[in-house]
Amino acid sequence: MPRWEQGSEERLYAAALQLFREQGFEDTSVVEIARRARVTTRTFFRYFPDKREVLFADTDDVRAALVQALLEAPSVADPLRAVVGELARHHWEGLAPRRSLRERQSVIAANPGLLERDLVKQHTLALEFADVLVRRGVGRELAPVAARVGVQVFLTAYERWLDADEEVEDLVTICDELLAALRATLPG
Repeated sequence: MPRWEQGSEERLYAAALQLFREQGFEDTSVVEIARRARVTTRTFFRYFPDKREVLFADTDDVRAALVQALLEAPSVADPLRAVVGELARHHWEGLAPRRSLRERQSVIAANPGLLERDLVKQHTLALEFADVLVRRGVGRELAPVAARVGVQVFLTAYERWLDADEEVEDLVTICDELLAALRATLPG
């Protein structure tokens, strides 16, 4: 095994997803992931502190970017639309191809511990969005509602986007459709 082979992190991610899908998350070891990626176990730990972090490695950076985007949004007069819009406009395929994002979601959904961690990350994002909305002048009662509902609308759209034909469905369009449907159910 070459000591500094190019693309080690990407190969580790791909190998982990493949093994998680084949054997399940719990039955996959770091040693197996490293072996499949053609790197040493030490190289694995250079990139990830544990096998869970293969799936969650970018979440802190993504959360920070999303919070910053909401801080810089031109308007939060419609806080629900602002939250959903910033989430929808993020370049999700910049993290990985949609197929890989779909596989990642599948692995998370199949493991209660991973699902719990994902839900905690979603909750943390909603809290940070609510804080930003308050700082931007949205009322303290409305901000957490807009943030939490916005995150849920986005997650519903994101699941539909992951399952959609990659050339047909656009995440922003899906979010707009869901927001319109939600607003249509509200009285007045």
